[in-house]
Amino acid sequence: MEAILNDAVCENVYVKIPQSDVDFFQIFAKKMGWWIENKTDLLDKYIHSRPKNVDLTDDDIMAEVRAVRYAQ
Repeated sequence: MEAILNDAVCENVYVKIPQSDVDFFQIFAKKMGWWIENKTDLLDKYIHSRPKNVDLTDDDIMAEVRAVRYAQ
């Protein structure tokens, strides 16, 4: 499946479909060599790709929040 997509230019597309058609759409996508990610999958992938040990204190974070919030 991935080999097919690696040779092609891929486009991210968001499709809103009725819940009753999700199973059909997943089967169709698999047969076409596509993959489906929902919003939760994308968010999980983003969270897992973030650094685990960031050298920031609560004071550093609040200083940045204040700088953005009160910047003129």
